[in-house]
Amino acid sequence: MVTIIIPVLNEADVIKITANKVTEAFLRENIDFELLFIDDGSTDNTWQIIEEIVQQSEYILGIKLSRNFGKEGAIFAGLDHSQKDCVIIMDGDLQHPPEVAVQMYKLWVTGNYQIVEAVKKERQRESAIQRLGAKFYYSALKRLSGIALENASDFKLLDKQVVDVLTKMPERHTFFRAMTGWTGYSTMYLPYDVADRVGGTTKFNAMKLFKLAIDSIASYSSLPLHGVTLIGVVFCVFSVIMAAHTLYRFLLGHSLEGFTTVILLLLLIGGILMLSLGTIGIYIAKIYNEIKSRPRYIIAKKAENSYSGK
Repeated sequence: MVTIIIPVLNEADVIKITANKVTEAFLRENIDFELLFIDDGSTDNTWQIIEEIVQQSEYILGIKLSRNFGKEGAIFAGLDHSQKDCVIIMDGDLQHPPEVAVQMYKLWVTGNYQIVEAVKKERQRESAIQRLGAKFYYSALKRLSGIALENASDFKLLDKQVVDVLTKMPERHTFFRAMTGWTGYSTMYLPYDVADRVGGTTKFNAMKLFKLAIDSIASYSSLPLHGVTLIGVVFCVFSVIMAAHTLYRFLLGHSLEGFTTVILLLLLIGGILMLSLGTIGIYIAKIYNEIKSRPRYIIAKKAENSYSGK
């Protein structure tokens, strides 16, 4: 039995199409499945449509979160409520093709893999700036944390054993895309072509992507903090050299010129100090958010059909 988890946010235009396509793909292969939609605080009529299709199909269930907790919270809401042998996480806009999800299931059935991860063949639908930014981010993440996520996505199949490990992790602010690889379970990478959206628009903007990048690096690497220490050491050595040079010139009776140099050095040091404080602040903020131990999500409603005692 497989649970297909689909987090959605303001996807009223595509919910029915996605439900039909996914259901058809799995019924065609005679796979025992359930389709679980997680409404991540939509402000349109997404939830009303989910309730409607739940009553029309024995395969569909729905969970509505009390507000928008982000895709990570929605994914974990689905993982926590799946009691099946494996789960598949996919987007609700059909950019993750249902046929690929079926292939992932067939690979898992062989018993050779506990994680099947779909990997984008290329980022052909992104602008040159977006591709450059993504390349820089993934390169930085790999160098800082050792985690390679280039062309990775949240489109994955996870064995029940992997799901149990993930849901028992106590951290509240998660980066699901990297957590699965961190577990170390046997993984198969399945290349796929990203399909066109069937409707709606992306919910990510530049600011959200930048915040995700910062959070993911801070979650899996402490090297930026060590970098702050290294910069401090370099400037201490530089300061000692400059002090010795100044004292030497003073003892020789030479007046020193360089007011502009002093100002530039002060600005440079001030900028580095602010950057260092900001880096430390990111880690302190993560600690602060973790120790509050607030739930990853809050459920407002559930939609179950009359067919299931699932």
